Amino acid sequence: MMTVPLSVIIPTLNESAHLPSLLRDLKAGCDLISGIVVSDGGSSDDTLALAAQAGARIVTGPPGRGGQFHRGIMAASSPWLLLLHADSTLPPGWADRLRQTLASASVNRAYYGRLRFACADPRARLLECGAALRCAIFRLPYGDQGLLIHRDLLATIGGMPEAPLMEDVLLARKLGRSHLVPMDLTISTDATAYIRNGWYCRAAGNLWRLARFLAGGSPVNLAAAYKR
Repeated sequence: MMTVPLSVIIPTLNESAHLPSLLRDLKAGCDLISGIVVSDGGSSDDTLALAAQAGARIVTGPPGRGGQFHRGIMAASSPWLLLLHADSTLPPGWADRLRQTLASASVNRAYYGRLRFACADPRARLLECGAALRCAIFRLPYGDQGLLIHRDLLATIGGMPEAPLMEDVLLARKLGRSHLVPMDLTISTDATAYIRNGWYCRAAGNLWRLARFLAGGSPVNLAAAYKR
């Protein structure tokens, strides 16, 4: 089977507790992935050692997901890019689903997954429904849903926004509704922050930050007050 030219970009900052799970999941798509780039923002734990052990290419620079994604994309060699958060996990059979998406994918479209929280709490299912509704109405996927995008489309819209926060919202707005398409892939994300802060409090905080951003708030100021 011919290998599809796909690079995976993962921004990290002290992600030694999460990164190994994602890297293990990605092994299932070794015939699909031509390279993994871990773009680190100054980790002081074992993140870089774990990435090197897995054979990932490592780039480093200041923290901030937008800039980290940008540096990772610049270091990747493949035309198709899969942008993932380090605390994401992929389900069994994910490579087949992604392969099916790529088989009919347009270079003028970007594809996002379905959000699932790695938690059995019923409130997680409610927030997942909210995320699905947000995407259906506004075509506004968040970064923890993953994004499959061709580098030509990224270049057309001016590249990855290098904002320290809300880079996913900025990217979605630059792409526009007509260029964003859901794909048949569920991506799970860590729920620790929601459990720690309270499901509805955390969700309300996210909505408040989004509202402030859409009203003209600075991503730099929002990032300064944001606790992951």
